[in-house]
Amino acid sequence: MTHPKTQFVDNPAVKDKAKTKSISLIGSTGSIGRQALEVISAHEERIKVTALAAGKKHLEELAQQVRRYKPDIVAVPDAEAATELRSLLTGIDTKSQAGTGTESQTDIGIQIQPEILTGEQGLIAAATHPEAEIVLTAIVGFAGVKPTYAAIKKGKTIALANKETLVAAGCFIMPLVKEYGAQIIPVDSEHSAIHQCLSGYEISNMRRIWLTGSGGPFRTWNQNQIDNATIHDALQHPNWSMGKKITVDSATLMNKGLEIIEARWLFDFDPRKIKVVIQPQQILHSAVEFNDGSIIGQFGVPDMRLPIHYSLFYPQRVEFEGGPRLDLCKLSSLTFEEPDYTRFPCLKIAQAIANEESTLASVLNAANEVIVEAFLNNRLRFKDIPDHLQRLLDKHKPISNPLLDDILAADQWARQEALSILAAMV
Repeated sequence: MTHPKTQFVDNPAVKDKAKTKSISLIGSTGSIGRQALEVISAHEERIKVTALAAGKKHLEELAQQVRRYKPDIVAVPDAEAATELRSLLTGIDTKSQAGTGTESQTDIGIQIQPEILTGEQGLIAAATHPEAEIVLTAIVGFAGVKPTYAAIKKGKTIALANKETLVAAGCFIMPLVKEYGAQIIPVDSEHSAIHQCLSGYEISNMRRIWLTGSGGPFRTWNQNQIDNATIHDALQHPNWSMGKKITVDSATLMNKGLEIIEARWLFDFDPRKIKVVIQPQQILHSAVEFNDGSIIGQFGVPDMRLPIHYSLFYPQRVEFEGGPRLDLCKLSSLTFEEPDYTRFPCLKIAQAIANEESTLASVLNAANEVIVEAFLNNRLRFKDIPDHLQRLLDKHKPISNPLLDDILAADQWARQEALSILAAMV
């Protein structure tokens, strides 16, 4: 596989500095979505928001976003959320099209307001908006697979922040990217770093990927401390401000395991040559070692606005006024450590599955979502997370080279099985 080469002066998009890009933002009220809108706000003359999609926990915030960015369509989970959103968009006369799954609104004689769509079809409509050149998928979990799949089939550029899409369905998704002429620009800081390091090179030039991680909040804790960690402890990430689920994944180091799987599919690279290294300061976001022994790394402050900015303007390097800057003269030290697979068995579990081309990764992803949610709801202890994951994986009968239906079935099986195990513990 050849990594997409950066295009310079002969690229029309580079010549036309005033060109406006249209974007659909899936997951606008989450951590990544909010930071993406900060980036967009810094470039309003160059980026237009055509669609927003969000969950129902932060509808007031979504209403503010709708007023601020004036998208064509908005997607929410269900009719109840649509009704509440309409009530929050004050001054709007709403009319429902019963039975269509679509809620359209018109401001009383003043201007056309966005459509409000619901459910999975709403997500897909947002992801496939005909004017959207970029689809930023910042939704958390397996729910990101279908809208990403739909956007790929439309040949969109995907700014991918939803790692679960490639973890659970990478073997199915990546061939479609080539088939439909789509493009994936990673938003995860580690994969964005690798993407930047590879610019102008081919995968065959690579010897190893150095995938960095902070080590999470328990990097220096002993086994007994980790076994007795509380929810509060697990949510105290030393460097990043993220959602609860991914923060717990950072505490277990599952996030590094999932990122190995994601990198394997994203860069079409042997997972056995992806090496995790703990870099506590999180200044080096990942690196690529080439066949000649040279290592190219991407440095920057730990701020997700940087990889988001990169994904929205690639292949250009656009000025980010007010964006975070790294002063190398002020760095006191950069340190590197081997990960501890004994204290963090989730990393070992995921790393083993990275070598598979089966539904095992789908099961791992689904089971982890359910089990982490159970931990966050005080239904199990932190130390029980890897044991429950391994128990589920051992029960699964994997399907090799799965199609989408196989992946969906494995995901559903894993969720039901995980819930059954949790119910039996009560």
